[in-house]
Amino acid sequence: MRPGFVLPLCVAITALTSGCLAKTALDVVTAPVKVVSKAADMATTSQSEADEKRGREIRKREEELGKLDRQYEKQREKCEDGNRRACEKAREIYGEMQRLSPGVPLERDDR
Repeated sequence: MRPGFVLPLCVAITALTSGCLAKTALDVVTAPVKVVSKAADMATTSQSEADEKRGREIRKREEELGKLDRQYEKQREKCEDGNRRACEKAREIYGEMQRLSPGVPLERDDR
């Protein structure tokens, strides 16, 4: 190469790569912030997500209470017919219903 050609070539290469270097430097500087931000997003639950989860838990308890209520009624009827085992079973089911009841909110009739 000619000596007069090397200097302009180096200047041209530096000018062309300076944008890449600046971008890389910016990416390196902002990477920790992006990682922390992403981790915070993953670690926190939005209010709507928390509400949805709570709603699913309540519906699951309501379903379980409904199932227990049907079982309780069957056992209570058998108990009234004189079946002592059914009376014991009805008491057990009733206790389970009492345990689950506090987790299910009461529906208000605002009519």
